[in-house]
Amino acid sequence: MNKPNSNKVERKGIIAWFATNHVAANLLMLFIMVGGFLAIFRINVEVFPELSLDRISITVPYRGATPADVEQGVCLRVEEAVAGIEGVKRILSTASEGAASTIIEVEEYSNIKDVLDDVKAAVDRIITFPVETEKPVIAEVKSTRKVIAIVLYGDVTEKTLKQLAEQIRNDLTAMDDISQVGIWGVRPYEIAIEVSEEALRRYGLSFAEVARIVSASSIDVPAGSVKTTGGEILIRTQGQKYYGSQFSNIVLLSRNDGTEIKLGDIAVVRDGFEDTDLSCRFDGKKAVQIKVSRIGKQNVLDVAREVKTYIEQKKQMLPKGVSLSLWEDDSAILKSRMNLLLRNGCFGLILVFVCLALFLDLRLAFWIAMGILISFMGAFWLMPIWGISINMMSLFAFIMSLGLVVDDAIVVGENIFNYRQKGMKGTDAAIRGVKEMAIPVILAVLTTVFAFMPLAYTTGIMGKILRVLPIVVSSVLLVSLAEALLILPAHLSSDRQFRANFITRFFDRLHVFTRGGLERFINGRFKDAVVKAVKWRYVTLSIGIAIFVLTIGFIAGGYIRFSFIGRVEADNIVATLTMPVGTPVRQTEEVIRKLEAAAEQVRREFDAKHRGDTSVIKHISATVGVHPSASRDGPVQTGVGDSGQGHLGEINVELISGEERKVSSVDMKNRWREIVGDLPGVSSLTFMSEIFSAGDSISVELSHQNFDTLLVVSERLKEILKGYAGV
Repeated sequence: MNKPNSNKVERKGIIAWFATNHVAANLLMLFIMVGGFLAIFRINVEVFPELSLDRISITVPYRGATPADVEQGVCLRVEEAVAGIEGVKRILSTASEGAASTIIEVEEYSNIKDVLDDVKAAVDRIITFPVETEKPVIAEVKSTRKVIAIVLYGDVTEKTLKQLAEQIRNDLTAMDDISQVGIWGVRPYEIAIEVSEEALRRYGLSFAEVARIVSASSIDVPAGSVKTTGGEILIRTQGQKYYGSQFSNIVLLSRNDGTEIKLGDIAVVRDGFEDTDLSCRFDGKKAVQIKVSRIGKQNVLDVAREVKTYIEQKKQMLPKGVSLSLWEDDSAILKSRMNLLLRNGCFGLILVFVCLALFLDLRLAFWIAMGILISFMGAFWLMPIWGISINMMSLFAFIMSLGLVVDDAIVVGENIFNYRQKGMKGTDAAIRGVKEMAIPVILAVLTTVFAFMPLAYTTGIMGKILRVLPIVVSSVLLVSLAEALLILPAHLSSDRQFRANFITRFFDRLHVFTRGGLERFINGRFKDAVVKAVKWRYVTLSIGIAIFVLTIGFIAGGYIRFSFIGRVEADNIVATLTMPVGTPVRQTEEVIRKLEAAAEQVRREFDAKHRGDTSVIKHISATVGVHPSASRDGPVQTGVGDSGQGHLGEINVELISGEERKVSSVDMKNRWREIVGDLPGVSSLTFMSEIFSAGDSISVELSHQNFDTLLVVSERLKEILKGYAGV
């Protein structure tokens, strides 16, 4: 019996077919590359992925009411009405001066639109609200997609700032790539009519009668139509009034002698702003913010670029005493992450090419390096199918994939190269090399994919954010697997050699040196170390166990700390202030000014250390009445209401970029906290210098029917918690 030829390669199966059909392999590669290239222009570009927060907000204005009245008259009745609705997971109500706010958390299995309809119906059925309450505002809580903000500030009136801000808003919304622009930090317009009781008695009028006449005199009324030979004419009475002077001319009484009593004769009409505790200062001057957001498929980078161009043009046309500045450019974070990916990708391509070119072959090095680009383009092609955009999380997933994507190609390519070194023809070497490594490579890739897949099933809001990671990483790895098994062998199966030239001769000499050195290391020191490790196997096992125990000891001893999301220094420091509910706004403003003064002291101290041409602090923004940071706390961003609450305040200190300054924002934050010290009468004061936060490490909620009991217990609990190390 003849001995079978061991060099015979069976050319069956899809792997062998692709290895022998270069056109098919190239078409597949071209299809992936073109598909990925075209997909890049269709993928949404945003800072953080869009997601539903599974929450519904109910806001009921109750002007002039105390928090206790709001709780009894509104909050409790809303909670009773919505508590039995299917899909409601948890209810959180907040009673403040003049308004009630209820947040409903919806179960994940429920359709939030259906629950929202049920909540609206339940609240509409409530007939026991106090008469003074206004119409409830019920809406789904959605994550905002703010891109950039502009600050308009100066030593001018609040009305002037708002008029200029409205003009800027209209200019921005007229641009092609911008659709959503909001004005924040300034009070809404309001026409206040104050009537004295003495004036009412003098003319025999009642307050209700004056209110009725004013309401009836400021309205547009359709009055039907008239048919003529020329067509139908619509008749409409236009009486809606928009300015205080128009209301002053409303006639309340007409006497027989022809005299008239107008509203302006018995009342003071003020054409101004709503009386709310909302104010904003920027570098010590009155300010208003214009926030630009993206919607739909608008590109974050395009929106930011248009806004920046507009700012440079608009600065030249502002009146004297008014300035315009860029503020909170979220696109800069995304651009920085994209640049990081590009840098790492380029370095990865270069390192892979250089290492493989030194030890293996130029053709092998080139096509394996190309595998990184092919894999990434394939992932871009798959992203729209999964509904994933280019954002901070997906870019982070690409960066993680850089270190994994070429492993399978290197294993397959090296095995093919090994058979070619033994004298086997290119096609046969490619088929045998890839078939031998197919099962190990597939299992290796699937193992990594399975390691990431549990993140796709994480529940809650963080689960919606983290699901991007396994999808992108798996897409990159699976495309790289297809490239290594189907495309790479076809490119390495050619027997054609490079034409001899300076480069090929240089690498041939270099290969003699590098391969010789590597073989001497493998057959020398490395082999001796492996032999000794096997011979003294119990010593080797003991060393491994010792390293494992030492690692556990480092973790248990607290030397290796745990955090859900690593802290990344930001280019701004935020101090968030909360005073007890009911605190006069003047007292809150006093505390805010103390924080500003402390920030200025920090500026002086660190400017001396920085020793640069510019100050380490660019701008200081102070806000009373709301917490703006609530709208930019990481990936979960929610809108900020304009209704001011006098017990809230915030200071936002913008620093120069980290590349320009020589001091840490964390050190500045700690020094600021140290200068401020303990402030009496403050409910909470927190300082943050990170780009985003995952929230409080631990939250403790207390509930009781009696609020006074809650206050006593909460103070006692705080004293107990202070006794723990690290708190």
